[in-house]
Amino acid sequence: MLRRMASNGPNISRQLRSVLDRINAAAQRRPEHLQKREPRLVAVSKTKPVSMIIEAYACGQRHFGENYVQELADKSIDPEIREKCKDIQWHFIGHLQRNKVNKVTGSPGLYMVETVDSEKIAQALNNSWGKQSASEPLAVMLQVNTSGEENKSGADPKEADKMAFFIRDKCPHLRLAGLMTIGSVQSSTSEGPNPDFQCLSECRKMVASALGVEEQDLELSMGMSQDYERAVEAGSTNVRVGSTIFGARDYPPQQSNGTPSQNSSDNPSASSQASEKSGDTAQKCVAKDTPEATANYLDHLSLGT
Repeated sequence: MLRRMASNGPNISRQLRSVLDRINAAAQRRPEHLQKREPRLVAVSKTKPVSMIIEAYACGQRHFGENYVQELADKSIDPEIREKCKDIQWHFIGHLQRNKVNKVTGSPGLYMVETVDSEKIAQALNNSWGKQSASEPLAVMLQVNTSGEENKSGADPKEADKMAFFIRDKCPHLRLAGLMTIGSVQSSTSEGPNPDFQCLSECRKMVASALGVEEQDLELSMGMSQDYERAVEAGSTNVRVGSTIFGARDYPPQQSNGTPSQNSSDNPSASSQASEKSGDTAQKCVAKDTPEATANYLDHLSLGT
């Protein structure tokens, strides 16, 4: 499945450059205080073949995101990827269970786990990474459920500072890189400011104040294929874009580690039927955002590398 290349597939070089153009333009529209850190593009390659990853890598892309544990484990040890993508940096962006933690931390090239949603997962990652021959702590992001949807994982916004303290004080093998959210479909497609982005920004402000660090020291991972430009404008430093680069996904009947999750970090359409909780989410948070040519272009923008 991983090696199958669909006929008449997308022009990855062109699509990648288009996404980077849009990210760069959106970054220029941000207020000055949000321009201290350039946005990072994570190319979400879930269900996509090895050949597409190698093609995107040849265009200069370095950060890739996977939602499924087994798929990350398989791709990270794939001989062709190991040979041709020596500097690849993997982000795990799916829901993580404690019994799968060792597979994630054992994946070569693991750069970050973006979906730490409980103290139990943080502790399990800390214990597992401590057994690896790693010279640096593992970068993690605290996932926050900004939309309040019951089918979404993530810490309650009001508990974000507590979780941050736990990671800092109890997990010496982890480094809190920032906060992440998977917003609601309604917020992603509605006009005006996105309340999920506003909520995550408020959470970062609260966490930074509690930890005694600058806000800009903590990243914001928010924005996917349908809303990454708005996310960058709102201050996102890490966007997760998949189908816009690699084309629509053709899900197999059954993933090797189970049916595709509804907690998708790039294609949240499965949750579009979920009911929205009442109230203004942002207010809730306040109460307690040719291959060679493309490779050169990536180097120029310093995005996705």
